[in-house]
Amino acid sequence: MRNTAKITTAVLAAGALTLGLSACGSGSDSASGKSGADAALTVAATPTPQGEILTYVKDHLAKKAGLKLEVKEFTDYVTPNTAVQQGQVDANYFQHKPYLDDFNKKNGTDIVPVPGGSVHLEPLGVYSKTVKKLAGLEQGATVALPNDTTNEARALKLLEANGVIGLKSGAGYSATPKDVTSNPKGLKFKELEAAQLPRSLGDVDAAVINGNYALEADLSPAKDAIAAESAKDNPYANFLAVKKGNENDPRVEKLAKLLTSPEVKKFIEDKYQGAVVPAF
Repeated sequence: MRNTAKITTAVLAAGALTLGLSACGSGSDSASGKSGADAALTVAATPTPQGEILTYVKDHLAKKAGLKLEVKEFTDYVTPNTAVQQGQVDANYFQHKPYLDDFNKKNGTDIVPVPGGSVHLEPLGVYSKTVKKLAGLEQGATVALPNDTTNEARALKLLEANGVIGLKSGAGYSATPKDVTSNPKGLKFKELEAAQLPRSLGDVDAAVINGNYALEADLSPAKDAIAAESAKDNPYANFLAVKKGNENDPRVEKLAKLLTSPEVKKFIEDKYQGAVVPAF
């Protein structure tokens, strides 16, 4: 039975205001209020696929490894990090390195990847209800993009890789529509919160949607996207992260090992059929 607690931005809004204040969550203190290596490890995650992967680990692998695991699901890309920083949870699993680097820089946080490598990649895809290929977009078509810095840049790079636009030389992980130097179709860009993108498909000509939100909307990068990222040499793989100083928590080390186990690799491949790809 799935025993996860779903937490929304609204629930933690008050807590987010205290970001940066001292809180529990050191290597010896668990977010559950207990301490020591035997305490439950509480991990924040977006529901799909991260929450599902963690729940698989909890139900099938954790007990044998001597790990008590609790999963808390968040529906946005901000509160999983603020919760780790404040000590409300011990770790999170939802983000890639460019996003974490940007978040730390903007918020003065010190969250770091757990050693042991990345777990999975959710290929970013372009979806449309009106065209079956990017070349079919009409002049002046509107394309929705995720509005967080790194995923917007990622979306623009995907469009560039498919010959739809051109970006100025050197445009990196913070590229925005202002960096578009070639736009033969005169595309218009609509910037939206990532979670809103699937719902926007009826109002725009196409939308570039993050893999987890596509899956929640029953969209598959492997089957439904009119263009999708390649997994090869992709810097956007997701990993387990903690507040700096907690990387060597024995519970965290156990979870990191389980998340990159052959069992989890098979689970990802069998369940998601290419919509989520193991990164180890």
